[in-house]
Amino acid sequence: MNEDNEEKFRHSLAHLLAAAIKELYPDAKPSIGPAVENGFYYDFDFGQVKISDEDLPKIEKKMKKLLPSWKEFEPRELNKKEAKDFYKNNLYKQELIDEIDGKGEKITIYKSGNFEDLCRGGHVESPTKDINSDGFKLTHIAGAYWRGDENNKMLTRIYGVAFETKKELDEHLKRMEEAKERDHRKLGKELDLFTISDLVGSGLPLWTPKGTTLRHLLDDFVWELRKEREYKKVEIPHLTKKDLYIKSGHWEKFGDDLFRIKTREGHEFAIKPMNCPHHTQIFARKSWSYRDMPQRYANTTMCYRDEQTGELHGLSRTRAFAQDDAHVFCRESQVKEEALKIWDIIEAFYKAFGFELKLRLSTHDPENMDGFLGDVKTWDSAIENLKLWLKERNADYTTDVGAAAFYGPKIDFDAKDSLGREWQVATLQVDRNMPENFDLTCINEKGKKERVVMLHAAIMGSLERFLSVYLEHSAGNFPLWLSPEQIRILPISESHNKYSWKVCENLKKKGFRVEVDENNDTLGKKISRVKSEKVPYYMVIGDKEEESEILKIEGRDGKANELSFNQLVEKLEREVASRL
Repeated sequence: MNEDNEEKFRHSLAHLLAAAIKELYPDAKPSIGPAVENGFYYDFDFGQVKISDEDLPKIEKKMKKLLPSWKEFEPRELNKKEAKDFYKNNLYKQELIDEIDGKGEKITIYKSGNFEDLCRGGHVESPTKDINSDGFKLTHIAGAYWRGDENNKMLTRIYGVAFETKKELDEHLKRMEEAKERDHRKLGKELDLFTISDLVGSGLPLWTPKGTTLRHLLDDFVWELRKEREYKKVEIPHLTKKDLYIKSGHWEKFGDDLFRIKTREGHEFAIKPMNCPHHTQIFARKSWSYRDMPQRYANTTMCYRDEQTGELHGLSRTRAFAQDDAHVFCRESQVKEEALKIWDIIEAFYKAFGFELKLRLSTHDPENMDGFLGDVKTWDSAIENLKLWLKERNADYTTDVGAAAFYGPKIDFDAKDSLGREWQVATLQVDRNMPENFDLTCINEKGKKERVVMLHAAIMGSLERFLSVYLEHSAGNFPLWLSPEQIRILPISESHNKYSWKVCENLKKKGFRVEVDENNDTLGKKISRVKSEKVPYYMVIGDKEEESEILKIEGRDGKANELSFNQLVEKLEREVASRL
């Protein structure tokens, strides 16, 4: 089934869901019901009636009972008055009718069976023939503000998944169950990496010692790759006068997303939602010769955005997040070389985590330039640059019109995880507009000012979001180099504690992260705890190990090695260096 037919198929099921709801709950008010990836949803106002996931089998049964009577989707066109009369008791549909009429579009209602719904169209020809009753399932219920606005009423959203065959559905449901077990919020708690406190607030994760170690190891890896390419670290404050963001264009573009502060003297500041405008001012501090170019600044620092409560989700959508940001200020003749260095960093980083990368060229929308800085000519030139680089590297890519950053086009890197899901991760952006806004230049060979180009490069992007993706991709089974705790030593009895600590301290001196489990639990419980906490290696210390000084180390794969201390260190060092 092609993408267009999939959307029609899933959207048709949204209609069927709404019909079943109206049969079971006549007073419910349907609002909107689009097709989404792998399925569909519909938002309803149930008034005083409360429904839960326990009601889904009953609703699904009603959908299947109605399906045989749905022979086709029959359209009829109404004028605005007729449509509003038809939905006189449904304010949500009336609002949609006003919107459709305001755009000068036709107002159409589609009927199938005994159910009619306001819709622009896009359905299967024959629901009875084209929809497999064993190919869909209602999955869960969630709250959703009408039109995504938290000032509006909270509606009840019912989600479903749908496929052409029962086999495809069963495979998807199996992946969903696995995804639940891999949910980064669940793993984060089990592995003691982060917590979210009601007193601190939603979307503001707090990082434990283990989680903080993990963050530093990831950031150090990115810095290692950047340092090889002669980047320099910089640091910036967490707030700024509003003037900086007015000049950069962010105030107008992201004004609603900013946390704003008014000082006691009446000055207006913003807590930074991104770092690039600050970095322009580090570059702008002095005059640069062409001999000094390029200037490469790297900065991992917290950013803050006023996200709506309903949009927050664990680490993947937060109000506070750290960006591993870098900006390169270079001449036009240096853009390609610098951009490809960034590309190399991205590929090296994601290869270490086993991600398969797919590329997207995100461009402006030439038909709607209101959301973008600069003129079409500048944009077209920048996009041609990116296309040439993609061609030079024989890269397969898709084009996403309108998805560019507001100041320039970009290459987005999408990672496919172990469950087959795709996530946007790294990004490489070419920006000729911000250097224009801030008048950023260097002095060329002729002694004249030359406009520079600014490259934006985020490798992880947000550390929080990257970790949400990687936790679920790896199920929390981190490689040795990345594990906050690399080895746990398990003394068989209290009499073996002293030697266990001696081995522990010697391993720590070699740079390894080691803990000793001194609990008075049985050895079986200690081993079970090691495995549930996904520590890569453990060693049992008893009389035999203490007397022979031969250490038996066992990994998550169940393989054991008996080694001298020096042999053990060599083995672990090789594994850490390989990043496998």
